Amino acid sequence: MTAGPLAPDPVDTTAAAQAERRKLRKHFGRFDILFFLLCTIVGVDTIGAVAARGAEAFTWLIVLAVVFFVPSALLIAELGAAFPDEGGPYIWTSRAFGRLAGAVNNFLYWITNPVWLGGTLAVSAVTAYTTFFNDGKDLGAPAFYAFTLVFVWVGVLAAILSFDIGKWIPTIGAWSRFLLLGLFTVTVVVYGVQHGLHGFGASDFSPSYAGFVALVPVLMFNYVGFELPNTAGDEMTDPQKDVPYGIFRSAALSVLLYALPILGILLVLPVKAITGLGGFVDALRQVFTVYGGHVAADGTATLSGAGSVLGDLAAIMFILTVLSSGVTWIMGSDRALAVSGYDGAAPRFLGVISSRFGTPVRVNVLSGLVSTAVLVLAHELTNGSAAKLFGAVLGLAVSTTLVSYLGIFPALPVLRRKYPDTPRPYRSPLPRLISAVLTLLILFASVQLVAPGLGDHWFGAGYAPDGWSHAERWKYLLTELVPLIGFMLLGVVFWASGRPTRQAAGDR
Repeated sequence: MTAGPLAPDPVDTTAAAQAERRKLRKHFGRFDILFFLLCTIVGVDTIGAVAARGAEAFTWLIVLAVVFFVPSALLIAELGAAFPDEGGPYIWTSRAFGRLAGAVNNFLYWITNPVWLGGTLAVSAVTAYTTFFNDGKDLGAPAFYAFTLVFVWVGVLAAILSFDIGKWIPTIGAWSRFLLLGLFTVTVVVYGVQHGLHGFGASDFSPSYAGFVALVPVLMFNYVGFELPNTAGDEMTDPQKDVPYGIFRSAALSVLLYALPILGILLVLPVKAITGLGGFVDALRQVFTVYGGHVAADGTATLSGAGSVLGDLAAIMFILTVLSSGVTWIMGSDRALAVSGYDGAAPRFLGVISSRFGTPVRVNVLSGLVSTAVLVLAHELTNGSAAKLFGAVLGLAVSTTLVSYLGIFPALPVLRRKYPDTPRPYRSPLPRLISAVLTLLILFASVQLVAPGLGDHWFGAGYAPDGWSHAERWKYLLTELVPLIGFMLLGVVFWASGRPTRQAAGDR
């Protein structure tokens, strides 16, 4: 029930790896991969953050689709088809650069997702609930924790279940995206016919360096994830054919599913009214007034009749959509961490696959505990402010995610050189150029995350995040850089803790 090695492979050098891989089950087919990728890439939680930058955001969305999204699809399609072993990005980086690099990179890849689930995604789900079911009123602390903890642990439970059951969450999430974003797009057209839309001149779409600095990290965060299905490589039925199929089809659909709602938000709401947290939810509420309800002079939307029913349905689909985003990433990144555990790049205790479920239950539970800790800590430190919590956690999630790709993207040319005889059902064109361009873009975005505007006017008026002043630039730098360095050091600790497993395999 497991895939055989395609080339000399670090995973196959340990007896622990062989024992754990026998517990994996093949349930991951072509359309499962496609739906999984749609949930991975298309996240509605950051749509408002992109739209808040105005019409220029749409321009950069398209530009990065061409220079970043499509090239990364080409690169991952080759890696995923040529090296489809369980663990995906961990396998590629450890094969290319050694276990230490793989361990540090993989820890960053994993830690992002429980942080994201317990922070950004949980708060986005709460915002949708309060907007449509609680008249826009914030929940008290007990209700907030009850809602968000159920949200987090339902996601963890879905990741624990056998993949033939758990994969239905991404499937439902993919269809929720189609219905939610499709309904919103159609309703924007109806709203425009009835009430008119905000007009834009050509100059509004003009790209600027300040806009690029502000948008490129979030857009790249939205545009990564093609590799995630390969974290379950040994659970795929035919990865050599299905991985490229899923990647190329999901790429086309993802650009469309991002572009239409962002353009819709910009057409419906004035830019000054769009917030990173509630932008998409607010736009939903406003356009649904065409089915019943009205918009007051101050911009407050009130739904009634069919508008209220459709609004409630949209809120449910929104919550399912953000939940499925978290579930797919937890499913994937937890598997990658478990692989590094039985390969000798993380504690052996974590590298255990459940015989009952065929999933890394220990890592799943650890992710749930980390998500819970992040949720409670961030809520208390921000005094219950949903907007502050959203912004703080999103910045950390984006930075740790992007830095992990500094190990993934350069792996392609290295693996071509190290394993030239490995069968490659798909070969990326210009591998060195694509790898270099993607790595440089990721490096630039990572630097701008911790030091916005560096190279022009560091932390100047056009670059400082909302709520921060130029005088606080060093404080902001530390809040971004210290956790990132701390996570890297924990990756080294994980690698050191895997030494007994490596020694048992005769490796250092």
